[in-house]
Amino acid sequence: MKHAFKFIGVVATAATLAALAPRAIAHGDVVPQAVDTTGLKNLGADFLPANPYRKDKTAIRIGDSAFNQNCARCHGLGAISGGIAPDLRYLPLGDEGDEVFLQRIRKGAVRDGRVYMPPFEGTLSQEAMWAIRTWLETVHED
Repeated sequence: MKHAFKFIGVVATAATLAALAPRAIAHGDVVPQAVDTTGLKNLGADFLPANPYRKDKTAIRIGDSAFNQNCARCHGLGAISGGIAPDLRYLPLGDEGDEVFLQRIRKGAVRDGRVYMPPFEGTLSQEAMWAIRTWLETVHED
């Protein structure tokens, strides 16, 4: 094969690698995963302005899983960003951080017509969002 590359034990042509490259670097095409919030208090339809689950062990467990399923691809495992999206370990604690978090997760982020983060309102429940926030506080760094 002319122009073949060995890639993790597999031989691939340059054309194959070129075809796959956009999939490897794309980060906005993830289908949100459902989050099972069984065990958390139902919060109703109106969004609360502050995290009602702070330090709740069930919320931390659910938030850890929900983050890995829905957020880690861009924000990194353990919320340690690889540079694609902000490192969420530095999100402020308490009500100040709650406001920033809730605005961004609900509405997403668009700059110059480009979607940097999709909106999760209508996709994730309020309970799932606050569970993710609760887990993020456990990995916080100053």
